[in-house]
Amino acid sequence: MTLKSYLWGMRLIALVSLAALAVVVFYVDPDTSGAVGKTIFYFVLFFAFSGILNLFLIFSRRKIMGGETALATIGLSFRQSILLSLFVVGLMVFQSFRILVWWDGLLLAAGIFIIELYFLSRK
Repeated sequence: MTLKSYLWGMRLIALVSLAALAVVVFYVDPDTSGAVGKTIFYFVLFFAFSGILNLFLIFSRRKIMGGETALATIGLSFRQSILLSLFVVGLMVFQSFRILVWWDGLLLAAGIFIIELYFLSRK
């Protein structure tokens, strides 16, 4: 797979995820739908945010390193976008339960950091 085809696929996925997020935001009432509506919102937000972050990370690596090395680091960009979106959605879930304080955010960041260190140390 070439970098160009991967980028077009990710753009399409990010666009579909953003459209699904807009549909959920405009048509799902969190008061009447309960936990199911909130869960759908967080899943769709996770996919939209990870797609956008993936495109941003690939773009920034492509500008800094060049095209060929950006192709070699697609997996790294994908993993980091998933972990960053997991962090953001985790913070939002904590806030929705009204348990978000600064040390909870730091513990979540430390957990995400440890997961990233695990993947980096496997090589």
